Amino acid sequence: MQRSDLFVSSINQLFLGIYLTDWHGAPGVFKSIWGKYWSGFWVWIACVLGLISFNANAAMFDWTLFKQRFMQPEGRIIDSGHSKNISHSEGQGMAMLLSVHYNDRVVFDTIWQWTRQNLQVRDDKLLAWQWSSDAGVSDKNNASDGDLFVAWALLRARDKWQDPAYLSAAMEIIQDIRQKLLRKTSRGVVLLPGMEGFEKEIGTIVNLSYWVFPAIQEISQIDVAPEWIELQQTGVNLLLEAHFGRWGLPPDWILLSEKLASAPDFPSRFSYDAVRIPLYLIWGKLDTEQLLSPFQNFWEHFNGAKFVPAWTNLNDDSIDSYDASPGIRGIGRLTLDHPNFQKIELPSLDSTQDYYSSVLLLLNKLAILERLR
Repeated sequence: MQRSDLFVSSINQLFLGIYLTDWHGAPGVFKSIWGKYWSGFWVWIACVLGLISFNANAAMFDWTLFKQRFMQPEGRIIDSGHSKNISHSEGQGMAMLLSVHYNDRVVFDTIWQWTRQNLQVRDDKLLAWQWSSDAGVSDKNNASDGDLFVAWALLRARDKWQDPAYLSAAMEIIQDIRQKLLRKTSRGVVLLPGMEGFEKEIGTIVNLSYWVFPAIQEISQIDVAPEWIELQQTGVNLLLEAHFGRWGLPPDWILLSEKLASAPDFPSRFSYDAVRIPLYLIWGKLDTEQLLSPFQNFWEHFNGAKFVPAWTNLNDDSIDSYDASPGIRGIGRLTLDHPNFQKIELPSLDSTQDYYSSVLLLLNKLAILERLR
């Protein structure tokens, strides 16, 4: 039984007990008041239980549809936004994290075993970033956000299901991230997006959407090393400086030189990567006005419009001609409605959404639930 179903069942039993209680011994005034309001009380209780049950069923519908559309029986998560239906470490890790949230251990283990067998094929415990049915792993370079998500999911799995094997696997990845991907720079400790290709003569290239702040925070509690705290602070400092274009937004890829700049050989855009930054800031409770205001200003400009661009060019302020997906729109809604998380209404998954929109929407809902606790 899911935790939400157990809660509904417990509430039902509690109020059934109230209903069956013999009130004949109660004082007359109390019985009179109780009788007067009894029917209205039960209408209210029915509404509350109906809402809880509806939300629980809607959440499970989302998860069931996600698995049906994007998960192969062997545990491979398919990124349907790519023509070759590739899989990548980020998608595997995000799906593992969601499996823990939905208390779906069978699915978690299936995804993890496929990930371990097919992506954890380097000389270390980091994960090859991409796999395709045509070539398998053709590039053994890693993607650091994928490594973080997989390690984070394993930590949460250990906490939920009390299996020490998950912790051991998580620590192997965490220690390799710390030792091989964290770099001390003049701006502080940064996270290399991958082992290869991001340290140039002109400077280091970083992607601030790879700073998965809630993951970094939970990892720092297990792997007690000062680098994790420094990494978080560097990410915050870079976001406070990385203001480009009309709305003062960070680009997907940044060159760390004497002055921050959009990284060469990458589009100078606030786009499909950087849109995740406010989600991670809010999820990690780093949601200060100063950090969120650029994102709020951007999405407020299109608030209420039928069309919301998925990206903006930070050189000329031009915008995408395609409407943003429900997943990206959901992050915009989260950012604009912050901190009134209880009023945020997000759509359910449907068959029109691709993998990336769907996973962003589910992560958005998970972050809101955790902020409401």
